[in-house]
Amino acid sequence: MFRSGMLLSIAASMLFALLASYAGFLAPLDGAEMFAWRVIWTLPGAFLLIAMQRDWKALITALHRLRGERRLWLAVPIATSLLSVQLWLFLWAPANGHMLDVSMGYFLLPISTVLAGRFFLGERLGPIQWVASLLALGGVVHEIWSTATFSWISAVIMLGYPPYFMLRRWLNMNAVVGFMIEIALMLPVAAGILLHATGDGPVLPAHSPWLLLPGLGIVSAAAMGCYMASSQTLPLGIFGMLGFIEPVLLFLVAVLFFDEKITVSALLTYGPIWAGVLLVLLHAALPKLPTQRFRSIWTS
Repeated sequence: MFRSGMLLSIAASMLFALLASYAGFLAPLDGAEMFAWRVIWTLPGAFLLIAMQRDWKALITALHRLRGERRLWLAVPIATSLLSVQLWLFLWAPANGHMLDVSMGYFLLPISTVLAGRFFLGERLGPIQWVASLLALGGVVHEIWSTATFSWISAVIMLGYPPYFMLRRWLNMNAVVGFMIEIALMLPVAAGILLHATGDGPVLPAHSPWLLLPGLGIVSAAAMGCYMASSQTLPLGIFGMLGFIEPVLLFLVAVLFFDEKITVSALLTYGPIWAGVLLVLLHAALPKLPTQRFRSIWTS
């Protein structure tokens, strides 16, 4: 179960890295319109995932709970509101020249998630996990110092996701089913954005919309499905540390495919983060090692 949660987190990071580059192909849509189309096409994408996994029982159970448990009438809309802000910001901020603020928010998110797990859920970190967290924190502190960037956008990302993760755990609902219900609740807002975008009706991308928009929904549904399943499977501290994989992947994509240069400043940011993530991954692989004495050093 633990390893499957880690694999889901890594898959989610890879899909989010793909999603971040997807927005460039959706011109002339602005961030709000991209959010609206993402919601509309993510709903069938999430339904497709449920169909592929044959999770009809989980869907029926969730619908019965929504009808019978009044506490969910408040909790689910709150979770939907928290998530909708993040989905909108993920597309709106880069489209409005705030990519650096978004990047900083996602650098800080794993730290806030680890802290939420420690202080709100009582999760205990082992020695190796503390070392990994401190290494990653060192990289984040250097990034803040070198860019001198911390805005309300970074704060919303950093502080908005941990309450959502904890609320979703409390709801105890299938990850993909819960996500699909939240997306369904966002539909009226998405439809309103598109209907009022122009006087002529909904706006479409300038080229190949029926190929691009469904792809946006499928990638988004798969990414969030993996992300939520991982968040409900792993301890929140480990889940938070694995969140550093996404900015690392984005950095590698920029270097390998977009000719970005590796600077000393980038190495001082990403080097400690890489080291921290590798420690977490190595710690998870320890049960496969043959020597119990060696394992005890790491797990004590």
